Amino acid sequence: MDIPAELGSFLRTRRAGLRPEDVGLVAYGTRRRVPGLRREELAQLAGVSAAYYTRLEQGQSTGASDGVLDAIARALRLTPDERTHLGNLARPPRTGRRPAPRPPSARPATRRLIAAMDGVPAVVLDLRFDVLAWNPLGHALIAGHLPADAPERPGDRPNTQRMLFLDPHTRELYPDRKGEARRAVSSLRVVAGAHPDDRRLAELVGELTMKSGEFAALWARHPVRRCAFGTKSFHHPLVGSLELDFEMTRLPDSGGQCLLMYGAEPGSPSEAALRLLSRETGAFHAP
Repeated sequence: MDIPAELGSFLRTRRAGLRPEDVGLVAYGTRRRVPGLRREELAQLAGVSAAYYTRLEQGQSTGASDGVLDAIARALRLTPDERTHLGNLARPPRTGRRPAPRPPSARPATRRLIAAMDGVPAVVLDLRFDVLAWNPLGHALIAGHLPADAPERPGDRPNTQRMLFLDPHTRELYPDRKGEARRAVSSLRVVAGAHPDDRRLAELVGELTMKSGEFAALWARHPVRRCAFGTKSFHHPLVGSLELDFEMTRLPDSGGQCLLMYGAEPGSPSEAALRLLSRETGAFHAP
């Protein structure tokens, strides 16, 4: 990933989203050639020189202090996730060339754990959103059209980002298509900023940018947000509408793997639909 270009693009998108009157500045000049704050105005708000901020935005200055980055983040009204992302881009880790890593796999204990989760769709993802394992209900919920053993083949494992933007079945699974796409790209931005030297992650971004205009347009806006919990709507081909809570938990000592789990409100139609999905797909295990 071209870190200087990413940093400049991120800062420009955030500057463009603010007007002088939004931050208490008096707009000078009668015509503005670009939307949002000018570099000079942003530098004034952050308390840094315009020349320094320009070098930072152009990727010509590295090693900015926490104080400077905090000041810029406050001036741009960045969220905590965006502030972390700014730090990752402004001070990327210095790493040499690494050999291609071996394909990751879910630990046997993790596989046993999700297999024991009756009634809970569960999926294990690596940091690139490749599916490393799923229990029967997790498979039935998000990818019942794919073979159940697909995660066991490292060469063509399902990838939730690729599925969302390139797979017709997955596109129809989410009624709030735009919201789900924004959430996916926001999460991918967080990971890409934290792992700028990950070749396979960069290849995924490049593939999606080339093949999906929707992804390319969202990626260019630099949405940044950790989407670790919330609610998702589904329109499942077998059981219809579901409204499910989700939680994504980082697995310790796993190289960035996460456990994604779904659940329904007790007594709700979604709980009944989830139970029906278990029975229809054989994911239900009688006690």
